[in-house]
Amino acid sequence: MTGDGLRADGVFIHPAALVESDQIGAGTRVWAFAHVLKGAVVGRGCNVGDHCYIEQGATIGNDSVIKNGVAIWDRVTIEDRVFVGPNVAFTNDLVPRAKAHRDVYDPTLICEGASLGANATIVCGTTIGRYALVGAGTVVTKDVPDFGLVVGNPGRLVGYVCRCGQRLRFAEDRAECACGSRFRRTAGHVEEGA
Repeated sequence: MTGDGLRADGVFIHPAALVESDQIGAGTRVWAFAHVLKGAVVGRGCNVGDHCYIEQGATIGNDSVIKNGVAIWDRVTIEDRVFVGPNVAFTNDLVPRAKAHRDVYDPTLICEGASLGANATIVCGTTIGRYALVGAGTVVTKDVPDFGLVVGNPGRLVGYVCRCGQRLRFAEDRAECACGSRFRRTAGHVEEGA
């Protein structure tokens, strides 16, 4: 590693970061005061902001952005191209107690392309679907469908969004985004390519 924190594989680790994991993908940047524990996995081309904590057993896919002040715990899986806004709070234990350690924690899955707004809380045991959008400050207590738009406390489904993030407007269970993508709504879920 050079004095400026750049490794031969293009990984940048700020001199004030603590990275104990050897599973950091090429081109990833880890900024000041972040701590990545041994056993954590961070994919290629990611950005891990200041003051983040990534615990052993956490997995972050390729090209994901983790903004400042986020703690990602054991059994949290973040797939490719996910945006995690500043101060998003993940949990991994539905019944936390001081000094009561569990052998297994509740898993959480954030699927490809999803975006989590600033200060959202993601209660463990939930799945956030592909390209879903969780509004700032939302408390997610149950699964969010693919392309779902969830806001509030507790989070409630208020609509659907395109891959590009624009809100979809359905007519007779079909929608076309301004970007040209098409969608179909059937039996409580949304599919691309209608």
